[in-house]
Amino acid sequence: MTVWDDLVGQERVSEVLTAAARDADALVTAAAAGRPQPETSKMTHAWLFTGPPGAGRNQAARAFAAALQCVSPDRALGGVPGCGFCDGCHTALIGTHADVASVAAVGAEILVKDMRDTVRKSYTAPATGRWQIILVEDAERLNEKSANAVLKAVEEPAPRTVWLLCAPSIEDVLPTIRSRCRHLNLVTPSVSAVADMLVRRDGVEPEAAAAAARATQGHVDRARRLATDPSARARRAAVLKLPLRLDEIGACLKAAQELVDAAAEDAKQLAEETDGKETEELKAALGAAEGGRLPRGTAGVMKDLEDMQKRRRTRTQRDSLHVALTDLTGFYRDVLALQLGSRVAIANGDAEDALERLARAGSPEATLRRIEAIAACRDALDRNVAPLLAVEAMTMALRAG
Repeated sequence: MTVWDDLVGQERVSEVLTAAARDADALVTAAAAGRPQPETSKMTHAWLFTGPPGAGRNQAARAFAAALQCVSPDRALGGVPGCGFCDGCHTALIGTHADVASVAAVGAEILVKDMRDTVRKSYTAPATGRWQIILVEDAERLNEKSANAVLKAVEEPAPRTVWLLCAPSIEDVLPTIRSRCRHLNLVTPSVSAVADMLVRRDGVEPEAAAAAARATQGHVDRARRLATDPSARARRAAVLKLPLRLDEIGACLKAAQELVDAAAEDAKQLAEETDGKETEELKAALGAAEGGRLPRGTAGVMKDLEDMQKRRRTRTQRDSLHVALTDLTGFYRDVLALQLGSRVAIANGDAEDALERLARAGSPEATLRRIEAIAACRDALDRNVAPLLAVEAMTMALRAG
């Protein structure tokens, strides 16, 4: 198993990154031996990974980071960097490598204070690995100040530093940053490729794997979660029943409240899993005795942690709502397909009775308006509109058609 095995349907990207990792290995080897650097190289100091949700942008970037840190002895015999088994590959893939720093948006934006230490680290030499690697998972969420900090670091990088930026599209990144990066665009994996991955790697039954892959339309992470997590299947089933419940205003408001409550419960579960552990670890690091008071002057540090945890809960709730909106969009897309006389590639085959009922009851124009209402709700959430207000407006628009 190599580091590239998790890149479903991304053979072209894997080939490009494999060639770059080979050349990067040659650069490091030549420098260590005091030999002249190769005149041509497919390796560069900054990369931009783009692609639709579920295509595997972050996985591709992390696999490349692992290949760059690979210390397998097979490399000296002509083997491809990225064996997947050595200490360099393993620690880079699970996020514990000392020279692979990862930055992700905790809230709606990546703040400049979240980037300062990372930018500072980018100017240092690798501690134990072959490269100093900075992975920015949500480059589209960089605000003006944090983007300027990244721009300066990308403009004047240290010799052994590599920046890996991930974003949905190239337009989501500042032109001044993307012009200094090599761009790789990932594609949505085919339904069959995702289903095959679920069968081979997760042991999912072929029929269940095909249904999960079809329902998520090639979104690898959501397909895996849907195929392996009963609670995810239950949430999706509840969302797909929502269009049939919107027969009166009271039902619309109740459905909206249930969607928001379910998303809030997801955020609460994550907080229960992580917040307490983070708080206790920070208290111990600050020197507080177990059950004792914090040392004087550390209240500000604890307040920063609480603010970060609050931002993370908000983002988790909104991300959960976005998943529900994606399921609703797919549902109405299937309704529209039936109304236009097509049964090809219906994603929600398990809800076919509901699809046909709504297709007969409405018109294609009304279905398009409903899809637009879901998109408007998504935009409202991105503008930090209160979730309940945004979802209530959507359910009322879905009822009106």
